[in-house]
Amino acid sequence: MVSIFTYRDERKLLAVVGVVIVAAVLALLQLDFVRAGRTSPLTVTVATITTYAQLAVTSVVGGVRFGWSAVASAPGLAAANGRLARENAELEAQNQTLTEALSRVPAERDQALAQAHYPDGVAATIVGYDPEGTQRIVTIDKGSRDRIAVDDGVVTARGVVGRIVEVAPISAKVLLITDVTSRLPAIVQRGRWWSIAVGTQTRVKLQYVSQDARLHLGDRVVTGEGRSFHAGYPIGTVTSIYPEPDGALDQTAVITPAVEFGSLSRVLVLPK
Repeated sequence: MVSIFTYRDERKLLAVVGVVIVAAVLALLQLDFVRAGRTSPLTVTVATITTYAQLAVTSVVGGVRFGWSAVASAPGLAAANGRLARENAELEAQNQTLTEALSRVPAERDQALAQAHYPDGVAATIVGYDPEGTQRIVTIDKGSRDRIAVDDGVVTARGVVGRIVEVAPISAKVLLITDVTSRLPAIVQRGRWWSIAVGTQTRVKLQYVSQDARLHLGDRVVTGEGRSFHAGYPIGTVTSIYPEPDGALDQTAVITPAVEFGSLSRVLVLPK
């Protein structure tokens, strides 16, 4: 008779028998640990594997839920982001407006002070400059309709700006005292020495000051009585004195204007 069992069948049988033996041994060990009131290593191993499996499942489920939640809330987040962007733009625009308003306060305050000193003066705003800078002339937004005429004096609360040299119905041109063609009667307050204030393009030069005048740095210079101004309007202060040769009949000094022309924006015109 030929055996129907093959080598492969024998290996399977041996494997089954081995598994049965291992299971029996583990069962006996488990029973011994239970009887002794201790936790078997098998129980600890199974519990650990189960715990890690539960954590993995929880993480996957939580990730899926978070993903769905993010997808569901995406439109709301986009709308909130757009709203915040608009609010930020509005705040930025408000900040720029307030900054510009604050920058105008000194000029407006200066003009109000000038108006208080000269109630009949006509308040005006500078709207144009000589584009080439060859002449120290500015354009204001008031003209003949506002009683302004040629040779009217122009001032701020700090002092003399210049005089009107050209008038249109709604605008006028002002020749600044720093222009080289400007001539203005001037008086050194300390000692009442008479002179002529002539523009140098950046400052003002005092000419024809008597050689007897003892000028000092810091001396205040004001207008003398003339065609555009009454006496006493501030022009500036002496910042340098030029020595003249012996026998000269007069002396020269340079004064820094009381008005800061670089930031000039508002003025007051003094009609005759």
